Amino acid sequence: MFNAKSLLDSVIGQVTQATGGKPGAQGAGDLGKMAKDLWSGQSTLGKGAMAGGLMSILMTKGGRKMLGTGVKVGGAALIGGLAYKAYQDWQAGKAITAQPGPVALPQPEGTRFLPSDAAQANDLSARLLQAMVAAAKADGHVTPEERARIDAQLAALGLEAEAAALIAAELDAPLDAGRIAALARSEEEAAEIYAASLLTVDSEGAAEKGYLAMLAARLKLDPGLVAHLHANAQALT
Repeated sequence: MFNAKSLLDSVIGQVTQATGGKPGAQGAGDLGKMAKDLWSGQSTLGKGAMAGGLMSILMTKGGRKMLGTGVKVGGAALIGGLAYKAYQDWQAGKAITAQPGPVALPQPEGTRFLPSDAAQANDLSARLLQAMVAAAKADGHVTPEERARIDAQLAALGLEAEAAALIAAELDAPLDAGRIAALARSEEEAAEIYAASLLTVDSEGAAEKGYLAMLAARLKLDPGLVAHLHANAQALT
């Protein structure tokens, strides 16, 4: 298995050759400036949920969220923490209210949202990446021409063969919320797969909204939990 957790962590805070920069770690505080650089000039990237990194290659054409500059954790901890907080709030019966500022996420390490066992965490990260790639296709922007461009950009990233194969396979697969939902092995993982997908798309876009609704249904998520996931994700923007 390739190092899926490391790749998921690098989704946030990395500028790639494909978007006019060179691969390398970037501080979370630079996300705002990075986004402006990426989305100016001739770049086809729209408002993104992730600035730079792997997913920016897929997030072309169409609205996306921009993560707030207060995010200071890797992708695995971010997704796990978001799902963990929403799950806790839902189980506690907390009211859903608008957050006045960036939401404080709990540490998911050592929980079902981010297992302490390295192999389990890596396996979960691979499935979250798969869900994110699938969600990125929800607006239908990956045309044959766009796919050729993505393939060229992925090659420039120098990904491990297994990682590139997983991404390519998901890009080739028909969009199927049921298949992505089947990646979840517990209610907690179902919340995480939804959270990862939610962070990837513009949840107000018609196609994306339809995909998220279908995914939530296939994951058998309680509407209250879905609402908490949306509220906490919104607080990150």
